[in-house]
Parts: sequence; structure tokens; C-alpha cells
Amino acid sequence: MRNRILEDKCMEFSIRIVNLHQFLQQTSKDFVMSKQILRSGTCVGANVAEAMYAQSRADFFAKIGIAKKEAAKTAYWLKLLQKTNYIDVTQFDSMYVDNLEILKILTAISKNRDKSRNS
Repeated sequence: MRNRILEDKCMEFSIRIVNLHQFLQQTSKDFVMSKQILRSGTCVGANVAEAMYAQSRADFFAKIGIAKKEAAKTAYWLKLLQKTNYIDVTQFDSMYVDNLEILKILTAISKNRDKSRNS
């Protein structure tokens, strides 16, 4: 059940990222940063989806680790877009909070792995 919640959150976030990408290309004619955030923001969900069908426990945690890194990278791009006035504070706050929530879930999953290793 928890995994389904994470998958749903990632899908919703990916949709928002695709819409942000389109917005940046249409309004700012930005093609570099918009592609960067499109890649990292959608990669989070893609790796979570792949983790759900992992071949082993190690494969699962490897995909979750990649998703976590991509979520961190997405946070960077969101901050940069806001600080360079490509997106306003309202857009930033909303998307950043969603990304942070996903990042926290991914971090909790990673920590559970570490706890089970030490037991």
C-alpha cells in the first residue's frame, strides 16, 4: 500500500514537471534548464516504478537510491529556476514541497534498509 502511495505521488509530480517544462519553453523560451528539470523530475517516478519490479532486494534499493538522487537534483533545479526568476515563489513553494515529501519518503525507505542491515 505504501509503495502505491509513493508511485501515485511520483506520477502526480511528474505530470507537474512536464507542465512546468512546457510552461518554461512557452513563456521563457528556456530549453536548457527546462530539459534538465524534465529529466530529473520525471526520472524520480520512473526509478520508483522500476523499483517496484526489482529482481532482488539489492536492485530495489539501488533504484530507490537513484530516485533519491534525482529528487535531490530536482530540488536544485527548482531552487535555481526560482532564484533566476523563471518561476515565481508560489510555483516554487508548491512544487518544492511536493518534491521534498517524495524525497523524505525515499529517505525513509533507504533508512529502513540500513536498519535491517544492522539487525
